[in-house]
Amino acid sequence: MKRLIAVFPLVVLALALAASAPAQIKQIPGDTVTASGTVEAIDHTSRVLTLKSDQDGEFVTLDIPADAKRFDEIKVGDKVTARYYDNVTVRLKKPGEKAVNAREAAVTPGSGPKPGATVAAQRTMTATIEAIDPKVPSITFKGPKGWKYSRRVLDKNVLKQVKVGDQVDFTWTEAVTLEVSTPKK
Repeated sequence: MKRLIAVFPLVVLALALAASAPAQIKQIPGDTVTASGTVEAIDHTSRVLTLKSDQDGEFVTLDIPADAKRFDEIKVGDKVTARYYDNVTVRLKKPGEKAVNAREAAVTPGSGPKPGATVAAQRTMTATIEAIDPKVPSITFKGPKGWKYSRRVLDKNVLKQVKVGDQVDFTWTEAVTLEVSTPKK
């Protein structure tokens, strides 16, 4: 059985940085992933849902936070659908520009007849280009507290515009929408 705290992103990235001006912003294409399953068991004391995945039939568990007010309305047999979206914006920093590291999050409860919510978070941080591999091609960034991020680059020309040691600001936006519905009989 898999134990999930949140929906894991399946991200398709094409990294591209500014071609002419160092402060130009470039958006890395995000991805939307939808997963669904049926509620097989509910542990009200621990606030854990056990779902059977519609995609592969495997069982997964979801920890439901205490601030999810309508948890008790979920019933065995209900269908849970999760939509995950992420988007990254990268900006090459100007020399001497101050580093940033900030995170914001918000929860919006669903308004439908069944429980649901949208959880969104946005983090902006400064990272340094640690490695560039033109053969793959890929680029690796290092950020605060040992954070690392490596991704394949679709446009090889982007790698010619940057060098190891350059700093960038990442703005990473993620959102998960959870919907619960009663299956049609």
